[in-house]
Amino acid sequence: MPRQFKTPPVGLNLFMSAFRFKKPVPEVLRAVFPLTLVLAAGVLLITYVPALTTTLPRWFGR
Repeated sequence: MPRQFKTPPVGLNLFMSAFRFKKPVPEVLRAVFPLTLVLAAGVLLITYVPALTTTLPRWFGR
């Protein structure tokens, strides 16, 4: 199981979804994995390209 699904909020959502939809946890994990990759890419972009998060406040901060 990937590391990000061992944290309490995400792990709990994973187990609750598996229970609610009566699916095994690995199947739910495979279903949400692409979205997790997209979210991780977004975090990396925001973290390592500061212009993405500082340009808009700079425009309206004047």
